[in-house]
Amino acid sequence: MQNKKTVITRRDFMRGTLGATIGASVLGFNWPVSEAKAAGSSLVTVVRDKSALDASNKVNSKALNKMLELTLSKVTGKNNPKEAWLSLVKPDDVIGLVPTDHLNQTHDEVVTAVKSSLVNAGIPKDKIIDAQGGPRYPEKCTALIALPALKAHWLTGIGTVLKDYIMFSGSPDSYHKGNSAKLGEIWNLPFVKGKTKLVLVDSLYPLCDKGPQPDPRYQWAYNGLVAGTDPVAVETVCVKIITEKRKALRGEPWPLSPPPICVEAADKVYGLGTSKMEEIKIEHYGWEKELLL
Repeated sequence: MQNKKTVITRRDFMRGTLGATIGASVLGFNWPVSEAKAAGSSLVTVVRDKSALDASNKVNSKALNKMLELTLSKVTGKNNPKEAWLSLVKPDDVIGLVPTDHLNQTHDEVVTAVKSSLVNAGIPKDKIIDAQGGPRYPEKCTALIALPALKAHWLTGIGTVLKDYIMFSGSPDSYHKGNSAKLGEIWNLPFVKGKTKLVLVDSLYPLCDKGPQPDPRYQWAYNGLVAGTDPVAVETVCVKIITEKRKALRGEPWPLSPPPICVEAADKVYGLGTSKMEEIKIEHYGWEKELLL
């Protein structure tokens, strides 16, 4: 796979998504403003392989494993998967994997590939658990790896990274109010905050409208993995991919509805990362057809 770097401008993002800066008064919430992360460039990698899915959209595990290895290397700057994982987690960590577990769920092959890669890096099998669910699951963990599937969502606009932890709240319905703008709050709960070591988005077969229910009209073989350590930056890139696919389908701008205000709120209110494209360095590797970036 050849390396090609792409940087998307803030203007590109604004044309297809939020458009205007959000604020507590606009959203109708009385939020304290969190201190944002220190300024800098957040790296997001997009690794794709044309052979990752076959003609019937079945996962090619061999290609997927290579994609995962390259993703780990590029996200961490390490030479091999073992060095990469050990720069993110420790052998004595209890590592919780958090996939999308229903309706356009994360491919089982992605979860299996991550588990196997962790074990090969020296992480004991009994230290790797399925952490998707209520608060008791992340409470057990010292490290979390978010493994959401890329999809649009009729309640949140984007139903990928930030929404992946909604069950941790213990009251998921309450986080769907106000167009789900407060999803970032969950990531700052005491038993969640600071535990996420990697965000790895299953972008093999995304859904760009009508989610989370599967709808073949809006699903396509993107054959990718999108990853980074800044959850907001990764979500921002996911919004870009979804928005550009929607535009391609309609032949004109087709903004997400509702607008994914949770992304900018996660940045400006909850300080989880950056939603500013000029602060995101996107590196993509491999198959370039319909990259949507």
